[in-house]
Amino acid sequence: MAELEVAVVSAERAVWQGHAKSVVAKTPDGEMGVLPGHAPVLALLLEAPLRIETAEGTKVLVAVHGGFFSVDSDRVNVIAETAELAEEIDVERAKAALARAQQQTPEGEPESRAARRAETRLTVAMGGR
Repeated sequence: MAELEVAVVSAERAVWQGHAKSVVAKTPDGEMGVLPGHAPVLALLLEAPLRIETAEGTKVLVAVHGGFFSVDSDRVNVIAETAELAEEIDVERAKAALARAQQQTPEGEPESRAARRAETRLTVAMGGR
């Protein structure tokens, strides 16, 4: 069975690497699912959960904040400004960051980048729900 070779890196470090059945990322055009045999792609990433299903069937969630990803010859490279695995996220800290960001955003204004980052971190930490 064909598999994807996946590498997720941020400016600070290598976050996750391994073989996967699928990867789902959010782009400006919507969510994009990648399976083995996918056509080559280069796309921007939005602040959103990155979902990986490993070759063994385990789900890996990563909070991704900006960057891009590429797909070529069953190799997926995710290069993010920042990225955190679900188990690395401190939920209480993320909740506090979201509360601060919401207090600093005037009513009626679009959500701030800090708020989107905190929401993404909370979503990933809570299993993508």
